[in-house]
Amino acid sequence: MGFRLGKETRRARNSKDTPIFRKTLDKGILGEANMDGSIYIDKSVKPGSAQWNKVEAHETIHANEMKKTKKWPNGKIEYGDDFVRDGKKTYHRKDGKIKYNGKWHEEGSNVFPWEKRAVKAEK
Repeated sequence: MGFRLGKETRRARNSKDTPIFRKTLDKGILGEANMDGSIYIDKSVKPGSAQWNKVEAHETIHANEMKKTKKWPNGKIEYGDDFVRDGKKTYHRKDGKIKYNGKWHEEGSNVFPWEKRAVKAEK
């Protein structure tokens, strides 16, 4: 049973009790993990499908890495308007791109270590 929270409908939770919302996301984006621990999955992804499971697994890694722990008081990864922090390294973020190893890459690129970890979880 879902309920409405603004324009979002809460429809599912993953095994870690993470709230998952179905939402229309920007073109080319199937999922997003949020700093509040929730996950958005695009409305085009059919719940229970292989694609859903892949997106959920990927975003769950990000959500779990954002959780605050004793070792990582702000979470292992943290996103801000103008930065991404992974572990003890901080990367500049601007206009949908992140500067990594001296080059600007699109957000979500598999060159980033946090994306590599999430892609590994998809399998």
